[in-house]
Amino acid sequence: MNKFFIYTRKSTDDEDRQVLSIEAQIAELREFAKKESLEIIDELIESKTAKYPGRPIFNEMLLKIENGEADGIISWNPDRLARNAVDGGQIINLVDKGKLKSLKFPTYWFEPSSQGLFMLQIAFGQAKYYIDNLSENVKRGIRQKLRRGEWPGMAPLGYLNDLKTRTIIVDKEKALIVVKLFKAYASGKYSFEGLSKLAFSWSIKTRKTKKELSLSFIQRMLQNKFYLGLFLHKGEIYEGKHEPLIDKATFDAVKRIMSQRGKPRKIKTLLNFPFRGLFTCGECGRTITAEKHTKKSGLVFKYYRCTKKNTNCSQKYLSENNLVKQVDKIISKVALSDDWSTKMLKQVKKWEREKDQSSALALKGLNEELEKLETKLSKLLDAHLNGILEIQEYQNKKAELMEKKVALKQKIAHLGKKGNQWLEPLKNWIYEASNANKILFEGNFEAKAELLKKIGSNRLIKSDKALIYLENSRQILAEKSPTSDWYAVRDSNPRPSA
Repeated sequence: MNKFFIYTRKSTDDEDRQVLSIEAQIAELREFAKKESLEIIDELIESKTAKYPGRPIFNEMLLKIENGEADGIISWNPDRLARNAVDGGQIINLVDKGKLKSLKFPTYWFEPSSQGLFMLQIAFGQAKYYIDNLSENVKRGIRQKLRRGEWPGMAPLGYLNDLKTRTIIVDKEKALIVVKLFKAYASGKYSFEGLSKLAFSWSIKTRKTKKELSLSFIQRMLQNKFYLGLFLHKGEIYEGKHEPLIDKATFDAVKRIMSQRGKPRKIKTLLNFPFRGLFTCGECGRTITAEKHTKKSGLVFKYYRCTKKNTNCSQKYLSENNLVKQVDKIISKVALSDDWSTKMLKQVKKWEREKDQSSALALKGLNEELEKLETKLSKLLDAHLNGILEIQEYQNKKAELMEKKVALKQKIAHLGKKGNQWLEPLKNWIYEASNANKILFEGNFEAKAELLKKIGSNRLIKSDKALIYLENSRQILAEKSPTSDWYAVRDSNPRPSA
């Protein structure tokens, strides 16, 4: 009486999704063996694709049959045994040698005759053809998605896979956080670890462990051109159909900081002493620190002084109240009243209307440049297909042109929305000057300290006086009265303001 192995297999591959589960296969085969009165010596279970040779349990089973431990196999279908020529050939060879005397399938007839072997070869061939054809169909589908600019994989953080349309869409909630992470790193103030903690505070965690994102994940995210509107597939760059989250300027800033391996800047908390670390000593150049003194009456007074570290310095203490008065005086010089900010914004709007025509001409020039770039890409592809360019040279040149194309399209989109883009800095300057006027009359010392950082540099304290070198545009406002020519040429030699 022949001895049989029950062999069951199911993998996670697409071609096995419709196959009975392992438990169902075993139940069916046990019932089949009992019905046929077959002697079973072992039940073998394997969870591995049969597309390629090298299944360990399958090979061990054939070795045992070669050694005479069994001479038959029961399986659900021939495609459970082999989907490649090597494994199918081993089965046929064992039958030819008389080692494998019987093959039993509930769904297929077989006998060890010339006709049976011929039909078995056809069955194995059909199994191989099916999986090869399926693989080719999948590859064809991927190529078509690439032509349409659709990423054929899992959507990165900030995007979602739309199962209905099979496209990539923006995850509105997480996309905002991704943009913030990029801008935070572009500011130069955060390391990978800092971004990971920042993301965690915004509820961005790993999917499985729900912990902070790994540093390698953060690095890959910052380098992923998908956020720029491009994606890389098997060494070749493609223009994506998805909506980009990051502009080229921010992406390049991130890339530059990563290449420089800059260390994150530590931000000091200035809650108790808002002006601490903001000024330096005008005599020795040391940092101005702060401390508080409690009088016997219980009143607390705050003072600012030079650290005098490793030097002799004659500068004395400066009370916070005195410093605040001087800070208010500085802010008042760069503040703009509501009346004048309204008048200036009205003039800016007039200039915007006058520049519409020139913006249209600029947009036309950018579109012509984009057409030339498209022509270059087309010629590059022709050169590759005609064998003039090797694959590596083609991919490198295409990546370079695609980045230029993305940058150009972003310029066109930006110019199309804001044709008078060059006026934005002026409007921001007016808004900031108007905001300075509001801060001036508020009692928020932290806001005043932050404003000082924006309006100038080289902030000094000397002889109980606060000095600051205003940037050119601020210096103009400090020196010009609103009743004069307020749009005069900016001073090329800024002077300190007290």
